[in-house]
Amino acid sequence: MLAPFTTGWQQTETEPLIIQKGEGVYVWDSKGNKYIDALAGLWCTALGFSEKRLVEAAEKQLNILPFYHSFWNRTSQPTLDLAAALIDLFKPVKMGRVFFCNSGSEANDTQVKLVWYYNNAIGRPNKKKFIARQKAYHGSTLVTASLSGLTSLQKGFDLPVSFVLHTDCPHYWRYHLPGESEEEFSTRLAENLEKLIIKEGPETIAAFIGEPVMGAGGVMPPPATYWDKIQPILKKYDILLIADEVVCAFGRLGTMFGCEKYNIKPDLVSIAKALSSAYMPIGAVLMSQQIFDKVANKSNELGGFGHGFTYSGHPVACAVALEALRIYKERDIVAQVNRVAPAFQKGFKDLAKSPIVGEVRGVGLVLAIEFAADKTTREAFPTKWAVGTYFGGQCAANGVLVRVSGDIIMIAPPLIISADEVHQMVKTAELALKETEKYVSEKQANNPNVHA
Repeated sequence: MLAPFTTGWQQTETEPLIIQKGEGVYVWDSKGNKYIDALAGLWCTALGFSEKRLVEAAEKQLNILPFYHSFWNRTSQPTLDLAAALIDLFKPVKMGRVFFCNSGSEANDTQVKLVWYYNNAIGRPNKKKFIARQKAYHGSTLVTASLSGLTSLQKGFDLPVSFVLHTDCPHYWRYHLPGESEEEFSTRLAENLEKLIIKEGPETIAAFIGEPVMGAGGVMPPPATYWDKIQPILKKYDILLIADEVVCAFGRLGTMFGCEKYNIKPDLVSIAKALSSAYMPIGAVLMSQQIFDKVANKSNELGGFGHGFTYSGHPVACAVALEALRIYKERDIVAQVNRVAPAFQKGFKDLAKSPIVGEVRGVGLVLAIEFAADKTTREAFPTKWAVGTYFGGQCAANGVLVRVSGDIIMIAPPLIISADEVHQMVKTAELALKETEKYVSEKQANNPNVHA
């Protein structure tokens, strides 16, 4: 197997961690070791592992209709029911239609085609450029890896494509100027966005895509007033706003959607991951009625809407997603997140007292720990020290699996996690941090020019 997001040497020189089973927030590997899965798979198993209702929903649908497509105005009832449920659930603005796909990458790839199609339909063929942000993650297809502001997705692939532009990453701790408040930082980023739009020509800019809280790039909540200042600029220049809710949706931030938390009013929305709690691959695009109407008219003119996937609106995936939505509502998953989030955030943010931790940041049930050799200058540790990898290894040795990205640790457990399990995660992180501090101290003893 060619493993995604894995180096060649890891695949040839080390044994993979083989996960054998899961239950609740826990997984077991093939050697019998038990772990809290502190990233909910890949930010997605919101209802944990072995949720019987989701398994039963899949089995029931498999026995009734295991597959049918949604081409040529043919579909299945679960597909239609899920579309209606999503339009009803999304409250920030009224959406008109839902297009189904199989992942967040496919959803965001679809967004680009939809926006181009829409602008062609209304006689704006030059509006083709997309603005995304540095450090953003929007997927790994040719187009979505270009939208992503992460060089690791682009090096070696001849990316990004030419129609994608990138503006500032809204990470206050990393990029603010001396003495600059969060509000002032947001103002500067909004002004830089407007300068980029004017430089490129507003008549060429089709859309701006952004995660309410940036996820895989390092968990970066927006600074104060950021979205309040970005949105008027997009309206001013008639640029569509795409909200990438793939990580944030379905309760992760303590609201059903991230757009609710930050008063974001998008034209289009991408969802996936927790849509089915990851029990079946499924993603979706929500579009405004205005966009659908123009797309429909253009498809009439061209004789068809030439986009879709074999598994778009797969009846089993849709049946499972419908059951997941019912569970979120019945168990009030948003209230559950808000009950445990304060202890989750405080417990991990206390780790920022360590001399080797630069920042702990997050909201709801998602956060990041970023290591730094110097808290003031935000200088990183030497890459070869692999401080984040060492910390992650210590966590795993004590029964917690975290996401390691360089010297950034990301944590986003299943939303069903209990207060006791949060406490267990925090205590494990504290032990791992003590061992990591010893490791760094030994490294510094041999490298006196590197300080924490």
